[in-house]
Amino acid sequence: MSHHRQKLALLNRLKELGVRLEGIEEALEQPHSKDWEEMAVEREDEEVLERLGVEGQAEIARIRSALQRMAQGEYGFCLNCGEEISEARLDVLPETALCRNCAAEASKR
Repeated sequence: MSHHRQKLALLNRLKELGVRLEGIEEALEQPHSKDWEEMAVEREDEEVLERLGVEGQAEIARIRSALQRMAQGEYGFCLNCGEEISEARLDVLPETALCRNCAAEASKR
């Protein structure tokens, strides 16, 4: 089974995330205001940016893992049960490592 579509989607998303994380990093490096009220708002903004950065890094890790599975010929198979992951699921979540059933079970835990 060719996964060309999914590979392109993963590479494009990886590029988007790289740009987004660079923007977050630049925003976090900006000097702070000397006004206490503005500093409080800036700190809240930074917390949001930091969470977005952490989520972005986690997504990058999942994408790199998917690309590695592609290179090893293991992409498209559930890491939990070994069953083939449906093409429709891979189109929606190309970085997924679990089939629909195993993902549902994992989300219950």
